[in-house]
Amino acid sequence: MSDDAAGRSTERNLDGTTTEYFDVPPAEATYCELVRVLFEDHWNAIDFGPCLQGAVFELRFASKPRVGYLDGYFTIGPDEPNAWHFHLCVGAHRGTKARPTLPELARWRQCARAAFYCDSDANGRRRSWGLRLWNGRDEQMMTVFFPNPWLNQERTKPVKEPDWSRLALWMDLRARFAGVPPEPAPVEEPPRPQICG
Repeated sequence: MSDDAAGRSTERNLDGTTTEYFDVPPAEATYCELVRVLFEDHWNAIDFGPCLQGAVFELRFASKPRVGYLDGYFTIGPDEPNAWHFHLCVGAHRGTKARPTLPELARWRQCARAAFYCDSDANGRRRSWGLRLWNGRDEQMMTVFFPNPWLNQERTKPVKEPDWSRLALWMDLRARFAGVPPEPAPVEEPPRPQICG
């Protein structure tokens, strides 16, 4: 992996693809604002879930989710009784008086890094855009998948001609939280990259 002082890094993957990262400055308030913006304002534009070698969960909400925050944890899920939900630790986590959380365990659970990313195929064609969060042991917590120019509006099928306007949300949030100015759309549209690894 190569790094620079501005929070940009590039990782060469085993399959010849590359991932470029744009780090969000680590701060609880920033991570809280980022999660709220994603799940309160843009819940209908994103997919999310764990994304690890061998397992990718692409979840999405059908209606605006309920977003709560307590003791460093977000609880996010559909606004209906007994619905599925998830918890995401981005802040200081203390536990309860009866069951306080050990400081080492709290540091492990808490989000320690967030970075916007762009994946490119082996030929250097950009193919996916998102955000990843890692905990205090550098384990991936969640990936957020942003609208993709190479997928249809419903995010279910590849398209022949990319719609570069679909990158607006990723570029706007990357500018706001990672300080990277938006880039112009490619002048020449390259052949469609392989979307899945």
